[in-house]
Amino acid sequence: MVAYKFREDEIFTELKNYIDSTYQKHYSNNDNSVQTFELISKIPLRGIYFSTASAMKYADRFGLKEGYNRQDLLKIIHFGMMAMYCLDKMEPKKDDNT
Repeated sequence: MVAYKFREDEIFTELKNYIDSTYQKHYSNNDNSVQTFELISKIPLRGIYFSTASAMKYADRFGLKEGYNRQDLLKIIHFGMMAMYCLDKMEPKKDDNT
C-alpha cells in the first residue's frame, strides 16, 4: 500500500464523487441522453482543444469567481481527464512494459 503524503487518495475519492455527480446533471438523467462533449469528442483533436480551453478557463478564474473554491479545481482536473480520453482516441495508450 502506498503511504500518500499529500492526501491523494482522499482527493481522488472526492474527484470521483464530483465526476459521478456530473452524470446526474448535463441532461444525463436517462440512458438515451447525449452529453455535448460526446459530440465534440467525435473528432478527438477538437475534444482536446475544448477540454484544455475549458481547463484554462477554470484555472484563470480560480480565486476570482467565488474565491478559492474546490469546485473549480475539480473541474480543471476533470477537463484534463477528458483531454486524456481524446488523446487516447488519437493514439491508443501504450503498454508501460514496452
